[in-house]
Amino acid sequence: MAAEAGEAVNLDTLSVQQLTQVKSQLDQELEHLTSSFTQLQAAQSKFRDCLRCVQGGKSPALKENKPILVPLTNSLYVSGTLASASHVLVDVGTGFYVEKDIKSAAEFYENKMAEVGGNLKELEGIVQGKTNNVRVIEQVLRQKMVSTPQ
Repeated sequence: MAAEAGEAVNLDTLSVQQLTQVKSQLDQELEHLTSSFTQLQAAQSKFRDCLRCVQGGKSPALKENKPILVPLTNSLYVSGTLASASHVLVDVGTGFYVEKDIKSAAEFYENKMAEVGGNLKELEGIVQGKTNNVRVIEQVLRQKMVSTPQ
């Protein structure tokens, strides 16, 4: 389709059925993009929580060989002992963990938050553009419905 290549299409030349199809496609894209936006916000929130935990790990109350609870899931914890108060394991994605000192772990999470924040801003612009396109198509559809004889 010509619109997929980035070419502009005069909406007045499309039939009501074609406009309905285009609107339906845009609605599906908008739903998918909105879902992605929500998932990115959740990821940014998790990175923020991780950063807060890492920065909270600088506490003098943390001592090596101190008993702690280790989260396996959101609701399941197991007991353990703190091996090092100056190093943490960082989940770098796809199940890989890297041992980092507190400072570099904080930098890692700050960079991840910034990266996701940039993606969120970019995606927000795309969602706004698609929303505007849907509004324009709805307006043209209404005009065509009113102008067609019954």
